[in-house]
Amino acid sequence: MHESKLPVVIRGALAAALLALTPALAAAQAYPTKPIRIVLPYPTGSSSNDIAIRALAPPLGEALGQTVVVDNKPGAGGNLGAEIVVRSAPDGYTLLAAANSTMAINPSVFPHLPYDSLRDIAPVAMVAKFPYIMVVYPGLPVKNVKELVAYARANVGKLNFSSGSGTGSTTHLCPELLKSIENIEMTHIPYKGSAQAMIDLVGGQVQVFCTGITSVISTLKAGKVRAIGSATLKRTELLPDLPTFLEQGVPDFEVGSWLGMFAPAKTAQPIIRRLNEEVGKLARTPELKKVFLAQGAEPAPMAPEELGAYHRGEIAKWGAVVRKLGIKPES
Repeated sequence: MHESKLPVVIRGALAAALLALTPALAAAQAYPTKPIRIVLPYPTGSSSNDIAIRALAPPLGEALGQTVVVDNKPGAGGNLGAEIVVRSAPDGYTLLAAANSTMAINPSVFPHLPYDSLRDIAPVAMVAKFPYIMVVYPGLPVKNVKELVAYARANVGKLNFSSGSGTGSTTHLCPELLKSIENIEMTHIPYKGSAQAMIDLVGGQVQVFCTGITSVISTLKAGKVRAIGSATLKRTELLPDLPTFLEQGVPDFEVGSWLGMFAPAKTAQPIIRRLNEEVGKLARTPELKKVFLAQGAEPAPMAPEELGAYHRGEIAKWGAVVRKLGIKPES
């Protein structure tokens, strides 16, 4: 039907809708015109996430022509900071930089979150991935993942694994995923920090530990622990000689921490794509890559749609493990 033949009411509604969209489109095209805040829902200086995002913020500000400020808002395992962003205006000036623990594990661990991490948060860019590796007590007679699985089946009840951040952490769920896939038994010994977990691994009180590379690299180089597999889909450049679980016959085994950038839902796509483009370019620069590698991280640029699909897959994967174990929030 020709526009002139449309009923007056419909033409009026269309005109009103276009007028309402005009300011938003203009704002997206002009973006950014003021400082940008990246909410990091973890304590200042507490982790590689903090170091990585603080390294990214200044060059991102230069690329965008505005100041980019990192605002630490810790609490409730990252949920507090995430909620702050969810409740913010979807204008690209308040962003969230959060790890998989907050974005992919918490939705299953915390049954009553005040937001939906898929519906209420828009994917912007993957900042970096922090590969995990599995290491064992050197006195354990295994040199690879297949031998560990065989040993576990032949020695039921004799293997303990540590977690550097307690129940529900990625260091806990990594061996649990292997247990689920291979149908083996290992007993979880929770720790409140990687340092003590490593001490007990070296001493043989626990025999298996899955963790980020920086937590174990010095001990590994000293020969006090043995690495048996990289929990990555392809070999990490941080330890290129270490075979992946996939190479050793364990399908779909990818475990690690990752740091993604997100925005409130309904943020305009031109803003999201601008941010994604700039973060992707910066992550590939030698300066930022050097910082990431020092933190045991690797750049992992993704389009917003790729990050969205990856995020959904991570929620589904860890949700199944969390439900199977019946993990609840720690008091």
